[in-house]
Amino acid sequence: MSRCLRIAPTDNVAVALEPVAAGIRVAVEGASVTTREDIPQGHKLALTAIPAGADVIKYGYPIGRARTEIQPGQWVHTHNLATRLDGAGAPQAQVRGGAPAPLRPRSFQGYRRADGRVGIRNELWIVPTVGCVNGVARSMARRVEDYARGRVDGVHVWFHPYGCSQMGEDQEHTRAILCGLIRHPNAGAVLVLGLGCENSSIAVLQERLGRWDSQRVAFLECQAVEDELAEGERLLRELADRAAADRREPVGADELVVGLKCGGSDGLSGITANPLAGRVTDRVIAMGGSALLAGVPEMFGAAGVLRALPALVEEFKDYFTRHGQVVYENPSPGNKAGGITTLEEKSLGCVQKGGNTPIVDVLHYGETVRRRGLTVLQTPGNDLVSATGLAAAGAHLILFTTGRGTPFGAPVPTLKLATNTALASRKAGWIDYDAGGLAQGDAWEPHIQALLQLVLDTASGAPTRAEAAGYREIAIWKDGVTL
Repeated sequence: MSRCLRIAPTDNVAVALEPVAAGIRVAVEGASVTTREDIPQGHKLALTAIPAGADVIKYGYPIGRARTEIQPGQWVHTHNLATRLDGAGAPQAQVRGGAPAPLRPRSFQGYRRADGRVGIRNELWIVPTVGCVNGVARSMARRVEDYARGRVDGVHVWFHPYGCSQMGEDQEHTRAILCGLIRHPNAGAVLVLGLGCENSSIAVLQERLGRWDSQRVAFLECQAVEDELAEGERLLRELADRAAADRREPVGADELVVGLKCGGSDGLSGITANPLAGRVTDRVIAMGGSALLAGVPEMFGAAGVLRALPALVEEFKDYFTRHGQVVYENPSPGNKAGGITTLEEKSLGCVQKGGNTPIVDVLHYGETVRRRGLTVLQTPGNDLVSATGLAAAGAHLILFTTGRGTPFGAPVPTLKLATNTALASRKAGWIDYDAGGLAQGDAWEPHIQALLQLVLDTASGAPTRAEAAGYREIAIWKDGVTL
């Protein structure tokens, strides 16, 4: 008998944990049906008759309405299930739990900076203020790579095309992200590289930064020196020498900030990797640490399940409508191929990455984490834009869950959690952790302990798959005209 899962007792659909052929008898808690057609892995089948217009229930909440009458054992997907969302609001429900019981913090080996903050890498970063100097930054990095090897964990340039010809909030987005990277404690030292005539000039960024550690951060304006490559190499060598003086030391997990993001989700995301990330998040927060949950458009269908989130969702809806776009143009084609039909379904699975801990704060894009516990960060759903926002907000590392796989890496270590074992086996060079066993009956606690240990090991210096492959980049949210 094929394995299917009824997530909540009130659900009228089950999820196929493996492909189910037509004519197979399926038994789940409280129901037994014969499939009327083939059901792909991660997709839904009806457990009861669902009248046309009635709610389809998954995770204990409506994920849409039946387009037509659905018979028991029938495949439930885009052909017979439609969203309930029309811009008027999301279904209201409160699924957040209480604060977890405190746990004694475990430790990792981190870098204590002069200002008291902690980093989990000791890298040398070059942050261009404007896209015009990207090529110069690349040349500088090449010149200093051999010298920096052994002194720092790596030399990285955060290329981007912005910093000039921007206005208003669009320009402020760029400045906020660049300043967040300049401040990030994973960088043992930073060279801020400017041109000299851009809108987001060094002087403008310095004013926004306020105070900075002159031993850790240096500035170079290319138009102000005769040989920018020679001067840049000199500054980078000095910065590498200073960063080399920092050493790892024991640090409590109460100082760890974990970013949370999903991408290329499938029908198993809300059953395996997302709730696993959520349970590890609960443990980190119980030890006094922090977590940042990003990707607001992916939460549209669950605005009612996260306290303090609706106002942020409404701001994002306004952003969509200002640009004349459909608010609920989601899930993606890849999501649908993996079994996710509506935004409500995607959202209810997405928010599980935050665990059951109450939200303590909400940050706008470009703001930095300011409270311990679970914070929702305003970012678009785009993977790299969102992950960059998490890094700039202060995440030390990111737990990224995926059902279809992706190779990218953010400015901070990005751990990829596969929702299914087939992906983990096929893309071993991309995936850091296989959560697929949870769909095959594995006990939860060993997975929680294993992923938590992987988080602490990564914080102590163990490279992620993306780091080992050299996949590191940024993307800044573009929201405005270009002059």
